[in-house]
Parts: sequence; C-alpha cells; structure tokens
Amino acid sequence: MKKMMLAAVLAAGLGLTFAGSASAAQWAATPGQNAESTAMREFGSARAPFGFVSFCERFPADCDRSNSAETRASLTLARWAELVEVNTLVNASVAPVTDMELYRTVEFWTYPQGEGDCEDYVLAKRRMLIERGWPASSLLITVVRDEDNLGHAILTVATDHGDFILDNKNGGINYWQDTPYKFQKRQSQIDPREWVSLSPVEGLRLDPADPVAAR
Repeated sequence: MKKMMLAAVLAAGLGLTFAGSASAAQWAATPGQNAESTAMREFGSARAPFGFVSFCERFPADCDRSNSAETRASLTLARWAELVEVNTLVNASVAPVTDMELYRTVEFWTYPQGEGDCEDYVLAKRRMLIERGWPASSLLITVVRDEDNLGHAILTVATDHGDFILDNKNGGINYWQDTPYKFQKRQSQIDPREWVSLSPVEGLRLDPADPVAAR
C-alpha cells in the first residue's frame, strides 16, 4: 500500500509512471529478500570489488565517510526530480563501452569521459547527486547479476520511502524488487569503503575478483 501511494503521488506530481511489480521469479531470485519490503535486507559484511578498491586508492576523498547524520534521504518531489534528471543526463551522455575495449583491462572503475561501462555510470550519478546535496550514505554502489547471470553495477538510492534503483540499462527509476536482478552486495551506509552482502546464500555472492563487466 505504501508503495502504491508513493507511486501515485509522484506520478501525479511529476507526470511519471512506475514499472509494474516484478514477477515472483525475478524477486525470488535473491534469497532472503522480501519483495513486500521497499528496503533491502543486509546480511553481514562482504568484500569490496577489486575495481572499487583501486578506485578508492585513486580517488580517496570520494570514498570517505559522510558527515551527514541522514542515512536515508528524505524523498520529496524536488528530490525525485533530481533523481530523474541525473539518471537521464548520465545515461544519455555516456556511451556504453567495456573496460577491455576502453582501457585494455578487465576491470577499471573511474569517472566516464563520454564512454564507460556500468560502474562508471554509477560513479558519475553518485558524484552528481552528492554535489546536489544528497547524503553519500544514501547513494550505494550495488553489484548484481543480470538476466544473463553476468556482473552488473547499479546505484541504490536509500530513501525514507524505500530503495530505488538507477540503472544505465533502464531509463526509469524503480523499486529494487521491480528489477530483474539477483542482488549480491552493496556499499555500507555507515562507511562507503565497507561492503555488505544482500544475500545469505554464499553460492550466489560475487567473488571480489569477478569483474563487473556488463555494460
């Protein structure tokens, strides 16, 4: 009910539409998660992707803890409009190219300069939203497995109305359970250098050495 009410308010206020609820086959693909909850459950610590660790070595200030006491962003119509604007702008301004094609390496996380793969879109969106005043603790880089069981990076926006997903594969902004992904892990809201698991099943977790290579 809460989800439907928010969707109706946002649709009325901004002329937006939400995707329908994901099928049981989609959301049930992540064991331990409850599709009736708009916020994802966490299952302890996880190792950060090696591409992220390298990124933090090159951009340490962008991996520091947030000084904000706000861990979940308060979602207003104005903030929703910012999410839509940033998601649309980055998706339109960055051409999808793999790290191997662009940098001749399997995994290289960085800010895109007109080209990049999935994690580069995420980094750009996260930085732009932080520059607009969003708390960094609400903007969580997230690793999933996509429809082809390949690694993929998306941005989870943790709000007081639930967890929304910004994705370069989809121009819309949806609740986490309205995506076709198997959720693996994401940044901790307490410390962005730390990561937490989104699945209690060890076999579904991406190894930190696995490349997040899908565009």
